[in-house]
Amino acid sequence: MTTYSPVMRSNSEAQRESTTFNPKYHHAVELIGRRWTGAIIRAMLNGAKHFSELTATIPGLSDRLVSVRLKELEAEGIVERVVIPDKPVRIEYLLTNKGRALESVVAAVDDWAQTWVPNGSDSQE
Repeated sequence: MTTYSPVMRSNSEAQRESTTFNPKYHHAVELIGRRWTGAIIRAMLNGAKHFSELTATIPGLSDRLVSVRLKELEAEGIVERVVIPDKPVRIEYLLTNKGRALESVVAAVDDWAQTWVPNGSDSQE
């Protein structure tokens, strides 16, 4: 039995699949499309790994919401929470392989936004 990776699908297969509901796609879009989640992942891809770095890097992001989003991303296996037993104890949030795999997705959305989102758009509504 031959299995095909998404890269190996024929154009007709990909076109047929794109016209049907795909629960995995839906879950992924809902996950990374949650308010502030994309911004958190983008900041982490750019090196932010501490709670305070995330809140400082992303204007308008509350402590409560960054905490909620980090817990969601950790539950999804996108972020790993690492406790460093120094004095005082430090916490780092690191992207897992699954999280780093979103780099091309984030870059593609960024490219699309640069082309299609009008200047002055504000997502902090």
